[in-house]
Amino acid sequence: MRRPERDKLEDTDRMESGKSEPGPAILDAGWVKAILRLSQSSTPRVDAAPILGIPVRVYPRSVHVFEESVIFLGRESGMKYLYVAGNARSLAKGFEGETVTGTSLPDGSGLLRCPLTHSNAAFLREIFGFARPQKIGVQNSIGLGDRLGIANPGHLRAVRQTPFRPVLAQQSIRELDRTERTAEEVLDAASWAVFQEGYHGGFGADADHLKLERDIDRMVRAGYTMITFDPGDHVINEADRLSAVELRHRMRSLPWEVLEDAPEAFLARYRGHSFRLTGGASLEPTGEQVLRALIKYGGAIAHVLRLFRYLSSHYGRDQFEIELSVDETESVTTPFEHFLVASELKRRGIPLVGLAPRFPGNFEKGIDYRGDLEHFRREYLQHVAVARTLGPYKISFHSGSDKFSVYREVGRIREGTVHIKTAGTSYLEALRTVAAVAPELFREILDFSRQQYEEERRSYHVSADVEAVPPAGECSDADLLGLFGQDDARQVLHVAYGKVLTARNPDGTFRFRTRLLEVLDAHEEDYYANLERHFLRHLAPFLD
Repeated sequence: MRRPERDKLEDTDRMESGKSEPGPAILDAGWVKAILRLSQSSTPRVDAAPILGIPVRVYPRSVHVFEESVIFLGRESGMKYLYVAGNARSLAKGFEGETVTGTSLPDGSGLLRCPLTHSNAAFLREIFGFARPQKIGVQNSIGLGDRLGIANPGHLRAVRQTPFRPVLAQQSIRELDRTERTAEEVLDAASWAVFQEGYHGGFGADADHLKLERDIDRMVRAGYTMITFDPGDHVINEADRLSAVELRHRMRSLPWEVLEDAPEAFLARYRGHSFRLTGGASLEPTGEQVLRALIKYGGAIAHVLRLFRYLSSHYGRDQFEIELSVDETESVTTPFEHFLVASELKRRGIPLVGLAPRFPGNFEKGIDYRGDLEHFRREYLQHVAVARTLGPYKISFHSGSDKFSVYREVGRIREGTVHIKTAGTSYLEALRTVAAVAPELFREILDFSRQQYEEERRSYHVSADVEAVPPAGECSDADLLGLFGQDDARQVLHVAYGKVLTARNPDGTFRFRTRLLEVLDAHEEDYYANLERHFLRHLAPFLD
């Protein structure tokens, strides 16, 4: 697959980004030029021992110049560190670490070895703009949730071969709680990844599925730039089947004081009107359709207003882009219902970068779409027309992992811009890697996940039959890898991630997490390769 010209330029100019005027002495040093030459290597890690005099293997794309120092990521004794090499007097500025002794650097030069801590990630973002999240805007993008904190380099290797923009730091409150990670840890992992891979194309940070004001505080204070409001708890799914009398009754109980509106005024904006959409189509809702849409989504609109007003009053609004998610509901979002929701938010000054409707068919976790693709196609085109008319903004696909048939359909249509949101599939690729290189550990995780499935499935949209997933004792090593092509097994493994990552032994140590991360760390290039292959498969339908 051809690499875009943008990334060819990145290869040439990578070290210039974020650099202020360098000290002439440091750039004239022969060892500095030798380190900079490492950045041209095509291998994943390069032995820097001949230059530094200590056993460090450098990630070549991470080599950058800042002021009087050369900064890069490397591995030493199996551990990953940030290294700052340069004028000894300048090394203590900003980064926290220890001076490395025994190097072969000339007098007046030193080497600082820095752990990948939050404070060092914060300073990295301060001096290198590309390591800070930014607004992505209305262009094709992909959300790449990383529940383990080590997947983003593999994500970037796939995305940089496409015109898609990555949203790397993407975690919901549910995911943070289940993995026992902080919002800061997730963002730091993204910053270290873009630095390691020398990715200067810009990335987003998605505070995903926010439902409460305290969720906003938690994510905004950590530095996230994309806010996904999820008012799903306020969607009235049964509005599709309520009687006219019950609909009228429900209308009186909507939060009109929050909406700053009145029932008849609201209904009059839509009842009896024809709405021309970009592209020539039109929406002509009946009075009953307007009333049902109001009952179904009126409370959701009010909840988004509460959240947006809180965000604006406490943190401003210009530095954030807003996505709306109504996908995790039982009832399908019709094109008119989408129009009504987006229109009401627009008239109240809430700009959208994307909206995730509840499409027809099933978008279950970890497997391909189940439904009528022709029906999906017709609905998608109408949703795109609404987004163009009231935006433009993106149509967002949540539970987007492995929806290959949908992406082939959308790729053929070539209408609208999209945001694809994934997370669990990267965890599954981690388990695939473990199954290949440490099958006994995977066997433990498989049996544990089978035990947890009935409990964990309650908060996810899945339909797997755990009895269709064989226990580890019945599987050969080849059979273990074959499970990743089986829908039931993928879902059983997917929903247990939280318990797998947080289960503890009687002595308080992690039952699986430490060993899982150690295996993936030892085989990180295998994991990156699996992720690159898997996500290119996601994005290939959208490419020429």
